[in-house]
Amino acid sequence: MSDLLIKDIDTVLTVDPDDTVLEDVSIVVQGNEIAEIGSASEIAEDYPETDFDEVVDGNDMLLMPGLVDSHFHLSEHLSRGLFPDNLATRPWVFNWAKPYYSSVDEEAEVWSVRMAILEMIKTGTTCFLDMGSQNNTELIVETAAETGMRGVTGRHAADVKPDTIPPYWSEEMVDHHFFDTADDALEALEESVEKWNNYADDRIRCWANIEGKEPCSPELHRGASELAEELGVGTTYHVSSSIEEVEGSEEKYGMWPIERLNEIDALGPNVVLAHAVAIKDREIEMLAEHDTKVAFCPGTTFKLAKGAANIGKYPEMLDAGITVSLGCDGNSAAGSADMHKQMWTVAGLFKDARMDPDMIPASKAIRMATIDGAEALLWDDEIGSVEVGKRADFIMFDTNEIEWTPHHRPIQTTVYSANSHNVKHSIIDGDVVMKDRDVLTMDEEEIKEQARIHAERTAEKSGLVDGAIPTTTTLYD
Repeated sequence: MSDLLIKDIDTVLTVDPDDTVLEDVSIVVQGNEIAEIGSASEIAEDYPETDFDEVVDGNDMLLMPGLVDSHFHLSEHLSRGLFPDNLATRPWVFNWAKPYYSSVDEEAEVWSVRMAILEMIKTGTTCFLDMGSQNNTELIVETAAETGMRGVTGRHAADVKPDTIPPYWSEEMVDHHFFDTADDALEALEESVEKWNNYADDRIRCWANIEGKEPCSPELHRGASELAEELGVGTTYHVSSSIEEVEGSEEKYGMWPIERLNEIDALGPNVVLAHAVAIKDREIEMLAEHDTKVAFCPGTTFKLAKGAANIGKYPEMLDAGITVSLGCDGNSAAGSADMHKQMWTVAGLFKDARMDPDMIPASKAIRMATIDGAEALLWDDEIGSVEVGKRADFIMFDTNEIEWTPHHRPIQTTVYSANSHNVKHSIIDGDVVMKDRDVLTMDEEEIKEQARIHAERTAEKSGLVDGAIPTTTTLYD
């Protein structure tokens, strides 16, 4: 970590409370914090370039906060293109994802994490919320830390096995993911958080994450929230991710999943619910009352036919004051770690579905991908906007690229015209991790080579290559 000057920046999207846009400014970074933001001429007078360890030129650049991905599966990244694209959510999870996860050994997971983070950095993401390791929390924490990335991970857990274990589930996966009791699962989660939270000078945090939905008991849902509060961290899990899930919940329990979470006191400000596609108006009130956060994954709703455009109530959640952030989800769920695609999609999806051009403007899409994501991760006091005193997590777009030529309104251009490959520099925690599209903390060619090797090996091991696994399921019915 060293002192950094970013000089003569054409445009800065601060994403502060007023969405202030600055022009012709320079930013002084001392250590990992933003020390000063001012006019380029004034900063040049007050701070000679020779005072800095590194100087980055901001000419023909737009600088904004790094993107925050609030729902991701690092260990799934080598599965790109492996699963068929005619799967609904439940068979995707139980028939395909479970066998795949069971085949991700430690070596494969290391390269999966590296490949995922490489793609994140190159597409503008500077912080993630990962569901957890298929092996050991240590593996993801240490591998992510070496890349210079910022993020949150955990130790995946569940405690309710299906009545009949499918033949394509491995014993290793069942033993690792399913605990005998909720208490056993919570004990393992607590140990993981206590050991790995605030790693790498607080760049990597650890939460009490669980799988959620049918594989988790009410005791585990409630216990994860209580444990997270006790430890001063968060918890995240999947819920209400399809109409089939909520209809099954209503048949079994007489209520939809979020209403059930409310009944068992599992909601709270430290809870991030992934997906929440199928939701009732009264459940929105419950989320708002408890300040529970939601991570919307537009790419996954498209690929797995979740129905956000049809039944999703994300605009209503926003109107109710709920923090709704964006996530890319896993590579087989959505196919991409590109948060820019999620911004573009959320800015247009509900305009079209509701035939209302006032739905989710570009400025809100940017907030959902930055400061709202930081709030979901309980990190908005330090990241998510460009303000003095916050950590220096920035991305810089090359506005001389064809997608930016010409442009008038920078916020609209960022969302609707630019693409992630226009990101030229990336700075995380005050360190330049990508310069001129060269990721300085990673060996890109080695990572791509190893990713291909371990992707092929893991796919063969999983038994999914020939596509003989069913595309429907009755598990947990």
